Amino acid sequence: MERLGTGIGWRPEIADAVERMPGIDWVEAVAENVCPGHLPESLVRLRERGVTVIPHGVSLGLGGAERPDAGRLAALAERVEALGSPLVTEHIAFVRAGGALTASPMLEAGHLLPVPRTRDALDVLCENVRIVQDALPVPLAVENIAALISWPGEEMTEGQFLYELADRTGVRLLIDVANLHTNHVNRGEDPAKALAELPLEAIAYVHVAGGFERDGVWHDSHAHPVPQPVLDVLTDLASRVSPPGVLLERDENFPEPAELERELGAIRGALEKGAAERTAKSGTPATGSSRETAPVQEAPEPVRQRLGLAQAALLSALVAGTPVPEGFDRVRLGVQARALAGKRADVVAKVAPELPVILGDGYRRAFLGYTHGHPMTGGYRRDALDFAGYLLTGDRCEDAEVRAEIREWWLERSGPAPRSRRPAVRLARATRRVLLRR
Repeated sequence: MERLGTGIGWRPEIADAVERMPGIDWVEAVAENVCPGHLPESLVRLRERGVTVIPHGVSLGLGGAERPDAGRLAALAERVEALGSPLVTEHIAFVRAGGALTASPMLEAGHLLPVPRTRDALDVLCENVRIVQDALPVPLAVENIAALISWPGEEMTEGQFLYELADRTGVRLLIDVANLHTNHVNRGEDPAKALAELPLEAIAYVHVAGGFERDGVWHDSHAHPVPQPVLDVLTDLASRVSPPGVLLERDENFPEPAELERELGAIRGALEKGAAERTAKSGTPATGSSRETAPVQEAPEPVRQRLGLAQAALLSALVAGTPVPEGFDRVRLGVQARALAGKRADVVAKVAPELPVILGDGYRRAFLGYTHGHPMTGGYRRDALDFAGYLLTGDRCEDAEVRAEIREWWLERSGPAPRSRRPAVRLARATRRVLLRR
């Protein structure tokens, strides 16, 4: 595995700071936010300087019961080619459930949800990973996720599950030490035990991120400083193996560049401490090596259907208010459901920033009211349109001026083609808006 060094998650909000930041060897960009034909100029300049850019996917749903969508795979491969990346990464998670496999509506989580650590789920995941590997021009690495909830009846620990996945498919691992800490707080799982069970030679690189604890639940926010317990997990990992790369993730609430640089310094310090412990134990720096893989069999359709039904029942309870499946912690599911609704509100506010402006302080309350009984069935842009349509039905928007602005916004975006931009047509629309306000 090629040595990546120290990196940071590239986000448009900190693009200029990342370009000026010393000691950045590589960056990671959310794949779905990159348009291959119109790469951000900042990423282009970084590539021209020799900085490696790795696309990080969030929407494949590798752990879902359905086989990976060919269109999503083609789009991911296109981004790999456009960025000249040596590697592509995704998550061990499911993000949607339902559809033809379960004869139920397809629901979108808008979030990464945990896969049950069972033989059925492992068989499905292994086949899905092989499908993705065959479709991509570069190696794939998959990331362990953070979770608020646990599946009942799990048959393996996280370390055992990841070991078998890597053993059977040869896939590389993106180990998120912040997620190991999250699962320690939320699910009582020992990070040291997970690291001891991992195939360390399969590690492609490592994520480090911040979060916060509230009422005994750790929230993997990516919007807070990296805490010492997460750095301690990184030191433990580095005492066992020399990771090819380590990356700081930050998705919002961005601090000043100097603060990000201090966090990167703390990460390097944790790595150095772990390397010293590793050398003291063995005298040699452990590094990754290649693995032989076992043949992967197709997951039988009944296995996929069983997994699909279980995931659909869980997701429906989280986003559609159906009964909680047997064996799940009702309190934790409530926390997760509220977190999903809150994330929907936040992301829709980003993809449709006009809506919070139009609705003002009432936006979040109105959106959270909409989420009750209105699960997401498409992407966030579709969700924004559906929310606007919801506000326009019944008596949900009593202010005539606000209602007119929402209607105009909805009409601009809901048709098969953009509304006419001709001056006369635009003047007529503006006149109607003025008359409505009277």
